[in-house]
Amino acid sequence: MQTKFQIELPPNFEPLTIRQLLQSWLIPRKWQHFLRIEQAINVNHRYHHFDEQVKAHDIITLNFNFLTDNEQGYLPDFTQQPQILFEDETTLVVNKPAGIKTHPNRPDENGTMLNILQAHYPNILIVHRLDQQTSGALLVAKSTVAVPIYNRQLATKAMKRHYLAWVEDPDEQLTTGKITLPIGQDPVDQRKRCVDFNQGLTAITHYQLVKHQAGKSLLALDLETGRTHQIRVHLAAIGHPIIGDPLYHPDHPQQKMLLHGDQINFTPPFSFTTKTIEAPLPDYFPH
Repeated sequence: MQTKFQIELPPNFEPLTIRQLLQSWLIPRKWQHFLRIEQAINVNHRYHHFDEQVKAHDIITLNFNFLTDNEQGYLPDFTQQPQILFEDETTLVVNKPAGIKTHPNRPDENGTMLNILQAHYPNILIVHRLDQQTSGALLVAKSTVAVPIYNRQLATKAMKRHYLAWVEDPDEQLTTGKITLPIGQDPVDQRKRCVDFNQGLTAITHYQLVKHQAGKSLLALDLETGRTHQIRVHLAAIGHPIIGDPLYHPDHPQQKMLLHGDQINFTPPFSFTTKTIEAPLPDYFPH
């Protein structure tokens, strides 16, 4: 695992104290403490007090050698090649195919995206998940250093995930809207979630019509929350289930679910620029 990083502050950087810089990078407070007491952060190759300012073109060196590798022990899967959409020192974005789970449930399970990536990147760490039947952009961490930073981006909505879905819409009712139905565990089928006004968790989905075509509609979707099966449950609950959804629209003949994570927006660790990564549509997804 890479633990040492060197960053040159950009030409347009507005001066900050070292403490403010680390806070802007969403580095956990506990890690800031270790960086300080171990003098593991240098500015232009020298340690400085955290109240001192840094400026454009300064060289920041961070050493997280107090962190340990996350030995997961999952089986590597050498039979499949991942489609890499983005890669840097800390991060990968891959295009996950439908039908492949994000993460194994048992150490001896194989064939998930984590197993496939494990064959090429030791100790890869999942940041967020996509349902097994959902395709699209999946962000994973190559380093433990990135995980709490991305968790903060998810919690503060700084990381944004965008989806496309074809849904049943025979009467062309859908245009633009927001679904705010709470989601809980289905009491009958443990695989499923349902709208639950008593114990359900807050869930908010925004949708916008892209096009109508022969009794169905293509929607662009954005999430304010990230509940399990959120898009699938919400669209089914308002009477417009996703075409091919095996749990919430099982009678449709479409073989694969038409839900795709087509875009993800995030800021890589120790960066000042938001990345927008797009995942190409699968062949079976109507264009």
